[in-house]
Amino acid sequence: MLKAVQGLIGGVCLLAVVLTANAASWSEIENKSRRINGFMPIYVSSNEGRVWLEVSKFEQPFIMYTGLPFGIGSNDIGLDRGQLGESKLVQFERYGNKIFLKHLNTRYRADTDNQAEKNSVNEAFASSVLYGFEIDARNGNRYLIDLTAFLQQDLHGVSDRLKATNQGSYSIERSRSALVADKVKNFPRNTLFESVLTFNGSAAGDFVKQVVPTPEAITVHQHVSFVALPDDNYEPRVFHPKSGFFELTYADYASPIDQPIEKKLIYRHRIERDKDGKIKPIIYYLDPGAPEPVRTALLEGARWWEQAFAAIGLEGAYEVRDLPADADPMDVRYNVIQWVHRATRGWSYGMAMADPRTGEIIKGHVTLGSLRVRQDLLIANALTGVHGKDGDQQAAMDMALARIRQLSAHEVGHTLGIAHNFAASPTNRASVMDYPHPLVTLDGKSINLKNAYAEGIGQWDIEAVRYGYSKIEGENEAEELRNIVRNASAKGLMFISDADARPASGAHPSAHLWDNAQNPAAELARVLDIRQTALNKFGHNNLADAVPYSELAETLVPLYLFHRYQVEAAVKLVGGVNYEYSVKGDTFRPVRAVEDGLQRQAIGTLLSTLSVEQLAVPQSVLELIPPKAYGYYRNRESFNGYTGLTLDPVSMAEASAKHTLQLLLNPERLARLLQQKAQTAELPGLEEVVTQLLTTTLRSPEQSGLNGLIQQRVDYLTVMQLLSVASNPQASPEVRAHLHNEIGKLDGWLTTQSKRNSVRYAWLKDLVVQYLNGNFEPQEDVKTLPIPPGSPIGS
Repeated sequence: MLKAVQGLIGGVCLLAVVLTANAASWSEIENKSRRINGFMPIYVSSNEGRVWLEVSKFEQPFIMYTGLPFGIGSNDIGLDRGQLGESKLVQFERYGNKIFLKHLNTRYRADTDNQAEKNSVNEAFASSVLYGFEIDARNGNRYLIDLTAFLQQDLHGVSDRLKATNQGSYSIERSRSALVADKVKNFPRNTLFESVLTFNGSAAGDFVKQVVPTPEAITVHQHVSFVALPDDNYEPRVFHPKSGFFELTYADYASPIDQPIEKKLIYRHRIERDKDGKIKPIIYYLDPGAPEPVRTALLEGARWWEQAFAAIGLEGAYEVRDLPADADPMDVRYNVIQWVHRATRGWSYGMAMADPRTGEIIKGHVTLGSLRVRQDLLIANALTGVHGKDGDQQAAMDMALARIRQLSAHEVGHTLGIAHNFAASPTNRASVMDYPHPLVTLDGKSINLKNAYAEGIGQWDIEAVRYGYSKIEGENEAEELRNIVRNASAKGLMFISDADARPASGAHPSAHLWDNAQNPAAELARVLDIRQTALNKFGHNNLADAVPYSELAETLVPLYLFHRYQVEAAVKLVGGVNYEYSVKGDTFRPVRAVEDGLQRQAIGTLLSTLSVEQLAVPQSVLELIPPKAYGYYRNRESFNGYTGLTLDPVSMAEASAKHTLQLLLNPERLARLLQQKAQTAELPGLEEVVTQLLTTTLRSPEQSGLNGLIQQRVDYLTVMQLLSVASNPQASPEVRAHLHNEIGKLDGWLTTQSKRNSVRYAWLKDLVVQYLNGNFEPQEDVKTLPIPPGSPIGS
């Protein structure tokens, strides 16, 4: 009938007919569903598994974000329970019989009262229509649209994440996906929808196989939430690169022509006061699912931020409470600390849902992995052997809970808007936003765990909160904020974050993950002493009763590699560069190479990690660990090897030695060494590093027995790493040229040595000849064993 009308009277009249016809169906939808009032009124039919949204306001922006109430359970995949997605500024727009949900472009804007100027920017850059809805019913200026199909899309990007982590190709199977009608909820400030989604796929990766019962069908739950925008009373705060806050960047085309277009704000919560001037606290609520004594530790750590707010004169501005029994963690009015389970230990997260226009944080959501505390207990046991008659299990538990307090404070810090500060450990562990390695000490021949992790908020954290949350009145906000930064620098507090600290080629001498002390090289030597002390004592006391001795293999891993992160710290001294995030008008630190004495100290200590003495496993340990007992199996935490079922001490040495070699011979590090040497003659150069490396490895006196085999393996790794970097097209031409020259000299030396000892040197000679003849293919030849996972170490 409608088609006939269209043929007679045209499209415009058809719209009127459709709307008239649909108007009669409003009552039909009401009769088969239940209305739930809240931010946006909704109608839910449990019988049909459908939900309708009542839309009465158009071109009025709100926030949409996604989440995963049920995750996959693999840290490596990174799709965890409680995960939040991107906050998007969206709005409904009506076009005839369709209502569009449009994602607005907040990256480009005009901050002005001139509407024409705003329009010119809006019209210059594209927006994105996320979905087009048919109007199911109309009642005056109120419209009902069916959201069901929209909510059964992969809005959180699960399939993309699976593909990015090489876990297979998956897409949603509609016949096995549905709205979870009983979990659709409405709150005063947000409307929440939940769907169960099944992703059908093939070629499942190992991580999927580990956690999904039928790897071809991955079922998760997805949240979609529509959130009201906050009012306009929030005052955005400008970003400073030394403020310690995450930045929100956008282009403001209304900027005066002599000012930058790009603007940066910080993410932070709003500080509000009631009509009597009393502060309304920012409140975080703890998930009741965390068990004791972990729950208390989480509560105590999260409350450390009370110290920071009190220190800047905002006592009572921040609180942590237990989540009330009648509260829903998905209500955006509640900032939540959530306890999450996975199949393996892994990262914890501090996420926030924020206003994309201003950076105002609307909801903080902390996700803490439940297995992290067990990793600290494992490390404590590996170091001290807590299961003997003199073992101190309480000390191990105290260490693990101290780490949980720090972890809780760390992740809450992110949801307050504060970024990682990986330069805090040298200044008396000045920030909970660093990654802390356990700072254990030697009392004679005993290892002490009492000071493994710092207690309480750090001095840097106080200064960060001062920048983000202190009340500044008048027109001098910009100058007062810069004074906060200057004062923090005057106190000797530094801030260096992820981009400078994480790369293997990192150059900043203080920016490291999982490290301690002002002098990374000296700390590496100290950590090696602790490691050797614990290795010499490793034995029966490291194993609990009724556990097979084969399980000591996994306890040994974090002990044998106890120095791995301090190696990463010390190597940044080599070709290292002192610098800061300087801003004109504030402090300025000239860019300078790390002094020659410190670089050479680091080179020497790093090369000591390649010595057979450091790499050899005590015979007493080798005699203690048999192949896996029946019913027990190797896993991702185990050392790899070439000896089949038995523990392979030579391959353990490979894992440790390769770690040092790859960091020391990093192509970008070698390029800096060349350039630094060219500028300052007394600094170590590439040739000096290579010479000392070969003296420590290939040119060291030959050893016998198992030590001789370890020596051979390290020789092989050394040559392969040199040849690989020299063949790497990503390395600078100068680095490749200098290494080519060094390899040529090595060829002559190996020619002589292979005549004397063909077992140790002949194969290495052949590899060098392959390279010199242009036949060396590093991707084919470098088949070294992977090092067991480390991060998050002790957490």
